[in-house]
Order: sequence, then structure tokens, then C-alpha cells
Amino acid sequence: MTRLGLIAGNGRFPFLVLDAARAQGYDVVVAAIREEASPDIASKGAASVHWLSLGELSKLIDIFKAEGVTRAVMAGQVKHRQIFSAIKPDWRLAKLLLSLGTRNTDSLLGAVAKVLADEGIVLENSTALLKPLLAKAGVLGKRAPSERERKNIDYGRAVARRLAEYDIGQTVVIAEAACVAVEAMEGTDAAIERAGEIMKSSALAEGGTLDSQTPTGGTLLSRALTVVKLSKPGQDMRFDVPVVGVKTIETMARAGASCLAVDAGRCLLLDGAAVIRAADEAGIAVCAE
Repeated sequence: MTRLGLIAGNGRFPFLVLDAARAQGYDVVVAAIREEASPDIASKGAASVHWLSLGELSKLIDIFKAEGVTRAVMAGQVKHRQIFSAIKPDWRLAKLLLSLGTRNTDSLLGAVAKVLADEGIVLENSTALLKPLLAKAGVLGKRAPSERERKNIDYGRAVARRLAEYDIGQTVVIAEAACVAVEAMEGTDAAIERAGEIMKSSALAEGGTLDSQTPTGGTLLSRALTVVKLSKPGQDMRFDVPVVGVKTIETMARAGASCLAVDAGRCLLLDGAAVIRAADEAGIAVCAE
């Protein structure tokens, strides 16, 4: 039986890849990142599970070689702040880090992929086994974006595209065609939460609430947020793929966000139809272009 290596970070993504790979007849060898992966990964039917810390690149290579792995995928988030603060590199990774011109996520993971390839381990597209979960073009839920939300999406896409060129983040949060928050190392959900707090604090300072009236009767601008999550130009689908789950929708609802826009065919809906059901229940429009 063909063996497939799985480098597992946090979240449900690694579990989905593991299940899909097993269903397609692979023996899966899991290299679980100790600082990120769920302990539950060990009980999900992998051929073997090995735990290693961030920075143990040599150990990763040794594990895959010993297990006869020549093809592997990365699945699951590794928090950006972990990569650049908590990491304790072994000699191989330390050498790689010193060779980088820029130390953003793309350059680091791209360099790791090259090292693996030099050792006979090809890192493959992490979504190849999960194509049914990629967002399809169009309105994905019951409600289409309103005209106001459509303006936010257009503006947010323009902003996100420019920011993505610098590998800053994949998500921007917009209100009234103004950028309220930009995702950086904190991650998508934290950026959405921060945008919600900014808008709620502003409303309270003015004596109002979201989409409320001013004390003198004038209508405030809409404080409903639009979340735009895009892939990077030339997105490398082997790693750092945009993902949305039910938790994202729940975070949006708490923050006062009414619309989500993603890239068609380049964003994974990790919980499948459950994402859209949650959005419909919360009155959130979801679309992909």
C-alpha cells in the first residue's frame, strides 16, 4: 500500500486529510507537531504517529525516511508567532534560516519544502484530497451580499490583494469601505474579534449600538463588518491554504460581521455544508469569486 506522510498542525484540517487519504487507500504516517497538533490524531487510524517539536527538521526527515515516505502533505495551522518566536531550530533548520533573505511564512515553508525534496520527499498540494471542500464560485448560502456589503467586498479584495503580496495576512475586515482590521500573526479569528471590539467600543463612545440611532436621531453609518479572506497571488497550495470553519462563522457572529467573501477554488470550507448552515442561521452572507 502506498505511504503518505502527513505533517499535522492544529485544527481539523489534518483529521480531514487523514480520513480522505485512508479512504483512498493510503497508509498515512503522521508527523505531529507537538506545540500544535491535537493528541486525538493518535487514535484516528494512521499507520503510525510520531511527535516532534517545531524546529526538528532533521527528525522529520529521519522519520519519513525510516517509514519509507516519499510523498507528504502539510495540513493544519502552525501559528505564525510560534514559527518566529517559540521555534528552537536544529542544525539543519538553523542553517536554512540563516540562508533566507526574508523570514516570512512563504519563504520559510518554501525553503523547508526544497530541503525535503532534496532528501527525496516531495511535498504535495494539501487540498488535493479534499477538492469537494473547496469553495465553489457564487453565493453559497441563502442570502446574497447586499449592495453595501458588495462595496465592502470590492474594497476589501483590493486591500487584501496588495497586503498578500507581502505575506502579511490573508484576511481584512471592512466596514463602510474602510479597513477596520488586518490579519497579521494573530490569525483570522483574532483579527475578526479585534475588529468587532473596535466597532463596539466606537458605538459605545457615541452612545449608540451597531446600526443604531444617535441620541439626536441621526442614523449612524453601518457598523456591520464584512470579512474578506483571500489566497495570496501565486498561492502555493502546498501550505498556508486559506481555511474557514464553523468557528470562523461563530466568531463573525459575535463580532457583528454580516458577510464573508472568499476565493473560489482556493479556500477550504473545513466543516463543509455545516459552515453554510451556521452562516444562514446567523444571517451571514457567504460568497466566493
